[in-house]
Amino acid sequence: MTHSLSRRSFLGLTGATGLAAALSACGGGTKLGAGETAPSPAATFSGGEYSGPKVTLDFWNGFTGGDGPHMRAMLDAFNKAYSGRIEVRNVTRQWADLYPAVPTAIAAGKGPDVAVIHNDWISTFAARQVLIPLDDVVGALGLTESDFIPAVWKAGEYDGKRYSVPLDVHCLGDYWNTDHLGKIGLKEAPADKAAYGDALKGLKDAGIEHPFWMPNKWPAHLMFMSLVWQFGGQLYSEDGLQALWGSDAGEQALAWMVEQIDKGFSPEKVAIDSQYAAFKNGKVSLTWDGIWQINDLKTNAPSLKWDLSPVPNIGGTPAVWSASHNFVLTAQAGRDANKVQAAKFFIDYMSERSNEWAKAGMIPARNSVRQDPQVASLPQIALAENLDVFHFIPALPGVGDVQTKALELAVAKAVLKQSSPADALKEGVATANKLLADNKRKYAK
Repeated sequence: MTHSLSRRSFLGLTGATGLAAALSACGGGTKLGAGETAPSPAATFSGGEYSGPKVTLDFWNGFTGGDGPHMRAMLDAFNKAYSGRIEVRNVTRQWADLYPAVPTAIAAGKGPDVAVIHNDWISTFAARQVLIPLDDVVGALGLTESDFIPAVWKAGEYDGKRYSVPLDVHCLGDYWNTDHLGKIGLKEAPADKAAYGDALKGLKDAGIEHPFWMPNKWPAHLMFMSLVWQFGGQLYSEDGLQALWGSDAGEQALAWMVEQIDKGFSPEKVAIDSQYAAFKNGKVSLTWDGIWQINDLKTNAPSLKWDLSPVPNIGGTPAVWSASHNFVLTAQAGRDANKVQAAKFFIDYMSERSNEWAKAGMIPARNSVRQDPQVASLPQIALAENLDVFHFIPALPGVGDVQTKALELAVAKAVLKQSSPADALKEGVATANKLLADNKRKYAK
């Protein structure tokens, strides 16, 4: 995730053709096997090492960027330790290609036995019976919410069952140019609305023409969601039938984003990725982007003096958009009892030993891993000081379709000054509610 293509596609749902196109390619809400019930193996995992005959597991993931070497290192260690018993074959594809391919490949017996997917996809794949519950894994191991960041643990549940073991949390952070802020006497990034506004004005007065560029696309929708939660709002109703981001909280969030342009802190019509490129080139003082940029800045901007802080509390309640990579077991593995056992053992092994994964710039989901001294010193770990800040898109089947066709477009229209924040949100919510109703029918049991 160290270049623009990976950054935009790593969720598989960030562009106008992301999740919407993928869902269309997946056949919407059609369940795996044209209505057949996916196999549900008995809860036999005991937490011990795999003791059956040798099996080969196909492991699909989208780690094609700078995070890839770290995952390969973890896989190499596993294959070396369990040579002769379990072989895990690593299959990497771009996220946007992986998601639509999974159901079709599994139906043909040529898909993954175990995979890593984003939390946004768990409910959709679970509803389509592509995944097998992992309640027996967490039960046998005694894993509970207290072992993980609470929000990411809850994000792996759908319809009363657990379908994933979380590997990490990745979220937005506030990157800041230490030289720029030093010009106005700041040694830390401003942490609230008033201080942020004062800092941006001071930076502009100090000669930084546009200290904070406001994008209309990536990651504008992630910024918007963070602000909605900060202003006390929610994204969707619990029954999944109503979009709630057009509330007063949504209007305040989007109005603040547009205001940064009106005050001259940002130029108009910022092209996709240009705000991040400008930060790397020393032209932008502060920018909100994902923590996966840490390694990119270290590698590709070695002369830049920067630091990373939590996204500022603009709305009054600390909150930030977050997502997670999750290990899941597929219906393909469920056809073979030995693969089920081996895959469940592999998932636990990888989750427990995710120290290496933290070097990819991620925040380990397991508390015990984050407490490791070598992990605790990494820059992104400071963002997990307050675990309550992490917020996830709710587990609604097909929710990504709503995001791309409604929420993201509403944000873009307002930031591009094509509509007022209120009008853009009103139009977006109307579209979202129609899509939510369609999804309710599409994914009905």
